Amino acid sequence: MKLDNKARVLKLIDLLEKEHSDAKTALNYTNPLELLVATILSAQCTDRRVNTVTEALFKKYRKVEDYANADPEELEEDIRSTGFYRNKAKNIKKCCRILVDKFDSQVPKTMEELLSLPGVARKTANIILSNAYDVIEGIAVDTHVRRLARRLGLTQHENPNKIEDDLMKIVPKNYWKRITDLLIFHGRRICVARKPKCGICILNKFCPSAFFVDQLRP
Repeated sequence: MKLDNKARVLKLIDLLEKEHSDAKTALNYTNPLELLVATILSAQCTDRRVNTVTEALFKKYRKVEDYANADPEELEEDIRSTGFYRNKAKNIKKCCRILVDKFDSQVPKTMEELLSLPGVARKTANIILSNAYDVIEGIAVDTHVRRLARRLGLTQHENPNKIEDDLMKIVPKNYWKRITDLLIFHGRRICVARKPKCGICILNKFCPSAFFVDQLRP
């Protein structure tokens, strides 16, 4: 019997949970500010590289004011290896200046307020809200979630916001945070961008994009 989208999503989540029970946010942080900075740095950069950079960065810049008052060129140099470092440094400084001036040096706890900050889109806001504050307002759609949602037939859109809308309609809210971590881990380990490992994928029977296992054999 063919499953409807909601039932199919629950089956996919159950299988992914068995396969990737260790799935969790890969960015290292100890407070909302560190998570905000790390997430901004993660754009077009691997989490591993971000964690390498923030190990020293978080020791040097401990408060919102440290970033807000940082020398632009020095901050750029500190985050250079994450790529797009000039724009990222600019956003971090502006973002933290706004936190000082408007939010009493605290990272906001609402989607609307977070989206008012430079360098913060819905993905970043969802990550901060769900991981730092346990506030669930949506589903964080990164490159892995975007790729897998399309391959699994959960959306036909390319735009992350439209993908998020599609997922929110079929994924129960109590799984909104978890499905992001599960899809990211599956995207890194199995459903990779160029050569997905369909032959060993636990989802291949439920994935419209999967190759037949027989076709993968020598």
